[in-house]
Amino acid sequence: MEGLQRITQPTLDVLEVLLHAFNDDTQLHGWAIMKATKRAGPTVYKVLDRLEDARWIVGEWETLAPDQPGPRRRFYRLTGEAAQAARSLLAERRPAAVKVRPALGFSLGRLGALLAGDR
Repeated sequence: MEGLQRITQPTLDVLEVLLHAFNDDTQLHGWAIMKATKRAGPTVYKVLDRLEDARWIVGEWETLAPDQPGPRRRFYRLTGEAAQAARSLLAERRPAAVKVRPALGFSLGRLGALLAGDR
């Protein structure tokens, strides 16, 4: 895992959502992260690319059955080491973010519905 060169507000937003998902043992796809952070797709995917390049996250393509419609989604999760680093970073920059609560007004209960129902 490498250090992050730039820590922007969108980076903190994405890390906060990914940390809550990590704590809930959940992987998220890009669209769910966009909804949770209320950030535009290009912004979120730029952050995800930087996090993946720095080895803070692991991305995996979902496996679809041949008859399943729609494009494959890429799911992201923090690594264990990155979760500790994200927790420390958020504690420093956003102390309220590391408390047990839904990320950015986005409940993980709703997240399950998004993951299950949106294609």
